Amino acid sequence: MPDLLARIHFSESATRLGINVLAALLILLIGIWLAARVANLVQRAMHRASVDDTLVGFLRNLIYGVLVAVLVVSALITAGVPSAPLVAALGASGLAIGLALQGSLSNLAWGVLLIIFRPFRAGDFIHAGGLDGTVEAVNLMYTLLSLPDGREAIVPNAKVGGDAIINANRRGTRRFELKVGIGYKDDIGQAIGEIDKLFAADPRILKEPPPTVVTGTLAESSVELIIRAWTRSEDMWGAQTELLRKIKERFAEAGISIPFPQRELTVVQGALPDGNAKAG
Repeated sequence: MPDLLARIHFSESATRLGINVLAALLILLIGIWLAARVANLVQRAMHRASVDDTLVGFLRNLIYGVLVAVLVVSALITAGVPSAPLVAALGASGLAIGLALQGSLSNLAWGVLLIIFRPFRAGDFIHAGGLDGTVEAVNLMYTLLSLPDGREAIVPNAKVGGDAIINANRRGTRRFELKVGIGYKDDIGQAIGEIDKLFAADPRILKEPPPTVVTGTLAESSVELIIRAWTRSEDMWGAQTELLRKIKERFAEAGISIPFPQRELTVVQGALPDGNAKAG
């Protein structure tokens, strides 16, 4: 009789376990299908909202991964695995993984923020992470920059977002500044007038805000003029370098000197005083 009761109890336990395992499998299979549908639905919604493609893919995979993780935990609990040890194990595993991937998670978090807030876009010339370059691409882990000398820089997103970002293209216009010295004997008004003619002749130099020339410093051997002008971002470098060359040529034609540092020496001939002679 005891053997019969034990067999009946074992049969009931096995049946209950089988039902629980079957229910867990159904939860897992149906849940994975539903998770994929939900993730795809969110993906389509983000595409309609014109969210960045990189962020769309990341968020879609993140939502799908979280839903699958919840399904696995639910399936294990349904199958009869005790919930308290399972939750504790998952928490410890998550903490260990987070500590091990601290740097990568920081890059990932900054990548998401950079993609959401868009402080720069591909093609912008920026200063970020201690480097100046043109943005080639923004990924979840790093930002790809093309440096002015042709080199390529892969900058971790945590370094990009952790410091000031200077975007030279965001507003569409840029101001450049040049400093040119003229001689003390030259006419300042004439020099400014010649530069104004060069402003008017260059279509790349914007009329608003207007370009300006002011007297900056009375240096040792020259009067320093400060020249400021606005251009479109893409024209700034060419307009600046060409204006500097034309100023040199125009000043030479107008007889305006661009002095170089110099010193005046006074040579005194004759015998030294008696005191200096004895000291020598």
